[in-house]
Amino acid sequence: MSGSSPSLSPSSGPFTILIVDDVPESLARLGDMLMPHYQVVATNVGASALRIAALQPRPDLLLIDTRMPGRVAYEVLSRLRADVATADIPVVFIVDDHEQEAQAFEAGVADCLVRPLSVPVVQARMRAQQALLKARNVLDHHEAWMEAEVAQRMAEDEAIQAASIRALAYVAENRDAKTGNHLLRIQGYMAEIARCLAHQPAYRELLTPRYVSLMVRSAPLYDIGKVGIPDAILQKPGRLTPEEWEVIKTHAVLGAKAIERAERGARCPAEFLALAKEVARWHHEKWDGTGYPDGLAGPDIPLPARLMAIADVFDAMITTRAYKPAMAYEKARGVIAARRGRHFDPDVCDAFLACFERLVAIAERHSDEPDHAMRLGYPARGRVGPDHLAI
Repeated sequence: MSGSSPSLSPSSGPFTILIVDDVPESLARLGDMLMPHYQVVATNVGASALRIAALQPRPDLLLIDTRMPGRVAYEVLSRLRADVATADIPVVFIVDDHEQEAQAFEAGVADCLVRPLSVPVVQARMRAQQALLKARNVLDHHEAWMEAEVAQRMAEDEAIQAASIRALAYVAENRDAKTGNHLLRIQGYMAEIARCLAHQPAYRELLTPRYVSLMVRSAPLYDIGKVGIPDAILQKPGRLTPEEWEVIKTHAVLGAKAIERAERGARCPAEFLALAKEVARWHHEKWDGTGYPDGLAGPDIPLPARLMAIADVFDAMITTRAYKPAMAYEKARGVIAARRGRHFDPDVCDAFLACFERLVAIAERHSDEPDHAMRLGYPARGRVGPDHLAI
């Protein structure tokens, strides 16, 4: 963070006025009025005025005589406003009477000079326009500084938030004999599957880059409820008893309730916590309604939980655990494909299959094992028991 306030006097060159008038005597008289105090450029052709206005450095103001034939003044004004590069240059019209003055203001000029021209009035109006330009520059400079400061503060807050989430998640993962790389893989899978799914029209509006970012940020908290499961059950190397399995299943509700308490304690609503709560409670629900804890089915299961369901199962299958060896990637792919429409949302499963090679690349990049190439082409050396499939 910079910790310093913005300068209130942004640097600028001399105030430059472009005079547009087809009468040489008028150009000379206006030049005499303004040149002692301002840098003056002059032209007697509207097209030339537009070319000059588009050059760098651009004039700070255009002073146009409305007596030029064919409504040249209004044409120049219109074309300046239509070009984003020149739209903000103030234009002052020289008019014959107050009726023309009213028409000019309606067209969008910054100011008008009504004939007969008075030197003190012309100079005072130009000083006013110069002061307005300086004020606008200061405001723009201050806004840019504020935007940078806010962006930096937000980045710092997000970094602290991400570190806190990961620290909490590591507590749960380490008790379950997993590693930090598991969390990186889970986040990578979810992001990749979501981006693939976003190509489908039905999901494009929901799966915006911002929503995907929030979802991925919340992902590490999905198993936080495991901190409430006794070690004797959570770390049991063998098959769980039916009673122990019921205890394990409570981690989904425990995690959702913990996140809900965090939501209530937050100073303002946090979208990522709402998503984290959905994922924690419902990532073990199945598309056919046979999952837990609530037996939700089909689209009643929130989309982030449906994405986590497939990401978590995939990682469980391809990762070595105390109770099983790693499964070959292609075999894991086949198992997931076979559960399309039963365990997994068909659309999410199709997205998983479509981006499968990129998911394998994520798994390889964040592997827990120094030698993991054997999973690319060899079958698993064991099986995944039903009570240990991404519990």
